[in-house]
Order: sequence, then structure tokens, then C-alpha cells
Amino acid sequence: MHRLWLVFSLGPAALPSDHWFAGDKLQHFFTSAFVQSMSYGSLRTAGVSHGAALAGATAVSVVVGVGKEVHDLHTNGEFSLRDLTWDAAGAGAATVLLVRTKR
Repeated sequence: MHRLWLVFSLGPAALPSDHWFAGDKLQHFFTSAFVQSMSYGSLRTAGVSHGAALAGATAVSVVVGVGKEVHDLHTNGEFSLRDLTWDAAGAGAATVLLVRTKR
């Protein structure tokens, strides 16, 4: 847990190899968009209302993204706020599309 505190206290400078634009950032963006979309579709198929399905899908996306970073922290000592930013961007982009295509 002390490593997580160190990452948050030092900010992005704590991970000099964690660039804003890198191949893994696209993976975070598209994976999060996929998780958001699939979670939303699953919830709607189960009969959940549009608004509740968006909220539930967002919760699932957050849990998956943060879970991935906690896993990374425990396996290689890195927790990336930049990865989480790209996760949020992917989930947000999927949400915009889902809202615009609501049936």
C-alpha cells in the first residue's frame, strides 16, 4: 500500500516510462470502450432501464480499470493514473455513442 501512496504523492513523475501517448494507451481506451458497451448491452438485455444500464456499465468499467492498475501495482510495482485517464476516455466515448443511439 505504501507504493500506491508514493505514486499518488509524486504524481506522473513517479513513472518516467509512463508516457501519455503510447501503444498501451490505445489498448486502455478501446478495452474500456468495449467493457462499457458490453456491460451496457448486457444490462439492457436483462431489462434494466437506459439510465441505470449506463450507470451500471460505468461502474463495471471503473472496477475493471482500477482492478487492472491494482494488479499492475502488485505484479510490477506500477500504478498508472495516465492509464486510468485513457480508460475513462474510452468509457466516455462509448457512453456518448450509447446515448446517441438509444432505442
